[in-house]
Amino acid sequence: MIAPAPPRRVNVRKQRILDTMQERAGRRDDWIAHNNFFFEEDWRYMRYVIPEGKRILDLGCGTGALLNALKPSHGVGVDFSSHMIECARAAHPHLTFLNHDIEQLANAPELNETFDFIVLSHAVGALDDCWATFKELHRYCHRDTRIVVTYHSPMWAPLSSFYSLIKTGKPHVQQNALSSGDIANLLTLADFEVVFREWRMLSPFRLFGLGRAINRFLATLPLIRKLCLQTYVVARPQPKAIDDSLSVSVIVPCRNERGNIESAVTRLPDFPKTEIIFVEGGSKDGTWEEVQRVKAAYPDRDIKAFQQTGRGKGDAVRLGFAQAQGDVLMILDADLTMPPEDLSKYYDALATGKGDFINGSRLVYPMEKEAMRFLNLVANNIFALLFSYLLNQRYTDTLCGTKVLLRRHYHELERNRAYFGEFDPFGDFDLIFGASKLSLKMAEVPIRYAAREYGETQISRFQHGWLLLRMVCFAFMKMKAL
Repeated sequence: MIAPAPPRRVNVRKQRILDTMQERAGRRDDWIAHNNFFFEEDWRYMRYVIPEGKRILDLGCGTGALLNALKPSHGVGVDFSSHMIECARAAHPHLTFLNHDIEQLANAPELNETFDFIVLSHAVGALDDCWATFKELHRYCHRDTRIVVTYHSPMWAPLSSFYSLIKTGKPHVQQNALSSGDIANLLTLADFEVVFREWRMLSPFRLFGLGRAINRFLATLPLIRKLCLQTYVVARPQPKAIDDSLSVSVIVPCRNERGNIESAVTRLPDFPKTEIIFVEGGSKDGTWEEVQRVKAAYPDRDIKAFQQTGRGKGDAVRLGFAQAQGDVLMILDADLTMPPEDLSKYYDALATGKGDFINGSRLVYPMEKEAMRFLNLVANNIFALLFSYLLNQRYTDTLCGTKVLLRRHYHELERNRAYFGEFDPFGDFDLIFGASKLSLKMAEVPIRYAAREYGETQISRFQHGWLLLRMVCFAFMKMKAL
C-alpha cells in the first residue's frame, strides 16, 4: 500500500480564505441574521435530513449556528478559523468546538469518536483536496453514519460573488466549482456510496412572501430543480458484509388466504434462524383455524400467530414487527404471488450490504398470465416514476408487498414515524417513506410475479388507486414542499 503523502502547505488561495474568515468572524452571526431567509430555507431541509438527538460532526462549522440548529445529542464543530471557534464557543457553550484545518484532522487527537452524521456545509469550496479529505472521514464513521455535503450550484457562483461584493465591498476568494455530480464522484472515489442527491432553493430572498412559495412548490419540480441554488449529497460508508448468521423474522399478513398458509411455511428458505409470524385479519374462510393447524403440524418450526384488532395490511405489519425477535424483518404476502423461495435473494442483498432497505420489483421480469391486470400494471409503472422523483432513489415498483430491513433500522423508523403519522393502510409507504427519511440506501430485487393459486385479490383498482394518488400528494408535501 502506498504511504500517504505528507501534509500539504497552506497555499495562497486557502490562506486568503482563512484571513477573510478571521476578519468576518465577529460579524458572521449578523450576516446570518441579515440573510435569515436563505439560512431558514437551508436549515429547514437540513433538519429534515438530520433528525434531532443525533451525534453530529460539523466540519467547517463557522460560528456553530447550523450545528446548534440541528439540536444534536452530542455536537462537535471543527473550523480552521480560530476567531470563528471563539465566537462559536461563546454562543453555544453546550457544544464542543475545535480549531483545526479539516484537511488535517490527523492533527486533532482529541477527535477520536464516531458520529451518526458528518456535515460539510459549504466547506468543500475551500478545500485543496476534497478526495483526500473525504477519505479521512472514515475514521469517524460507524456502519450507519451518513455524510451530508451541501454546496451552491456552480451556476450561481457569479451571482453569489456579485452579491458578496455589494454587501461587503470585497469579492469572494475563488472557490472550487463543484456540481452535485462532482461531489458524488469524489465521495465514490473516497469509498463512500451516494444514497441520494437533492436540489433546493430557487429563491434565496423572501420576495415579499413569494420566495417561500417558489421554494416549496416550484423549485423542487423535475427539470426546474436543477436550476436551484443549493445542492445536497447524502452518502454512507462503502458497505461491508454483515454477519451471515443473522436471525430472520418473516411476517405473513393474511386475510382469506386459507389455501396458502401451509405453502408459506414449507416454501420458505432455510435461514440460519427463522421465526414465522402470521397476523390474521378477520378472515371468513377459516384462515385462522388453518394457521393453528399448520402451527401444530410443524412443531420444529418457530411459528407464532396473532389476530389483528385493527384493520388493513399496514396494521398487520406493525403488529408483526412489534412481536418479531429476528435481526432481519421480512414481509411475505400470504397470496404467495411473490415466491417465498426468493426471500433468500433479499437476505443476501441485505447481508452483503447492497442496501439497507430491500424492495421487491414485479415489473422487471415477465410475469405469469393474469398475475396483474393491465390497468394495475400501468398504474404501478406511473407510481414508480412518481415515487422515484419524490424519494430521490430509483424505484421500479413501490407496491410490491415484500420488503426487508434490519430490525434496528425499523425501530429507528418507528421512533420517527410521527413525522408522517399512521397514514398508510397498506404498510408499504409507511416503510418506504420512513426509510427515505432515515437516508437508508434502497436496493431492489427483481422477482417473477406469479398468479394466485388460491383466493382473490383484495386490491380495488379504483378505490386504492385514488388512495395512492392522495399519497403522492401527501409525500410531495412532506418531502418536497417542506
